[in-house]
Amino acid sequence: MYILSRCYNKPQFGKTVLCSILYFIDFGYYERYGKLITNETYIKSKRGIKPLHFREISNDLISKNKLFMKREPYYHYTLHRYYPLILPLIQFSPEEMDIINLSISNLSNNNATTITKYARNDPPIHAADFGEKIDYRYVFSRNKKYSLMNK
Repeated sequence: MYILSRCYNKPQFGKTVLCSILYFIDFGYYERYGKLITNETYIKSKRGIKPLHFREISNDLISKNKLFMKREPYYHYTLHRYYPLILPLIQFSPEEMDIINLSISNLSNNNATTITKYARNDPPIHAADFGEKIDYRYVFSRNKKYSLMNK
């Protein structure tokens, strides 16, 4: 909800970009602190990164009138756009907020094609086969382009 509250008004910001940012937040935090923020499992798919519980959680938020989803045209694609209907309560530590805001700042202006191409070369994703879980431990193989250790 926090990510959406910061990015819902960006014209290219759909489900693929949101899921990719969630991945980079979780894996960046794990790289830097050795802990997980969401405890989510991510799956490598041909369309990008799939958080295993995304549909379940988004449907729950929609049913509780906290989130609205709309399919919208974007050039010759259809975006699944999510809009927050409430202001989120910020319940993150300063360290978590640092990684969240850095990931939003670095990635939220990408479209689905660009962020998917970028993500494919991140070592944890690159190491997984399509349909497989992405292993957090590969985050320690990141190069400067992806690593958050010195940022």
